[in-house]
Amino acid sequence: MPTKNPRINVVLEEPLYAAIERLAKRDKVSLSLKVRDLVKEALEIEEDIALSIFAEERDKTFRKATALKHDEVW
Repeated sequence: MPTKNPRINVVLEEPLYAAIERLAKRDKVSLSLKVRDLVKEALEIEEDIALSIFAEERDKTFRKATALKHDEVW
């Protein structure tokens, strides 16, 4: 059945293709589904890294004396 989801063609080196193929077989899913899941996971990791960097930068400027108290915010 055709899908309406966008597609991407990717060229992989043989060892990388073989590794993904092994993972797909292990999980009993298609190559396409395994690649999609791996890309999602990679994007989540990238987002975590970006948010961590953002939090570290904000933490550098945090001053307890000027921070709002819980009661003041809510």
